[in-house]
Amino acid sequence: MAFGFGSGLSPFAPGTAGTLAAIPLYLLLVQLPLWGYVAVLLAMSLVGIWICGESSRRLGVHDHGGIVWDEFAGFLLTMLAAPTGWVWIVVGFFLFRLFDIWKPWPIRLVDRDVPGGFGIMFDDILAGIYAWIALQVLARLVGA
Repeated sequence: MAFGFGSGLSPFAPGTAGTLAAIPLYLLLVQLPLWGYVAVLLAMSLVGIWICGESSRRLGVHDHGGIVWDEFAGFLLTMLAAPTGWVWIVVGFFLFRLFDIWKPWPIRLVDRDVPGGFGIMFDDILAGIYAWIALQVLARLVGA
C-alpha cells in the first residue's frame, strides 16, 4: 500500500508517478457525496501514518522515495470539492506537485524535523492544503 499499488517503484520521479496513480482513485471517490469523500480522505490519512511509518521502519529509511501513500492523500486533499473536469484534475495535479516539491514554509520544516509516519504524511497533507487553497482561488477567479 505504501508504494501506491506499485507506482512508487517508478525509477523516475516516484512521487509524480504516485500522484498520477492517485487520479483513478480520485475518479472513483469524487462520485461519493462530499461527506463520504472527506471520510475516506480522513481514513486514508490516519491509516497512512501507520502504513508510511511501518514501511519506513521496515525499509530502514525515513521517507523512502518509493513510499507514495502520502502523495495519494495529498492529491486527494487538493481535489476536495474541486470543480469537475479534466482541466481541474490536471491543474490540481500540477499544483500539488509544485507544493510537494517546492516545500514552502512550514512544509520543509515538517519534512526535515518531524519523524515517523506522521512526518511522512504531514508534509504532503500540508502541500495538499496549499494546493487546495490555490486551486479553490483559481477556480473562483475563473468562475468555475
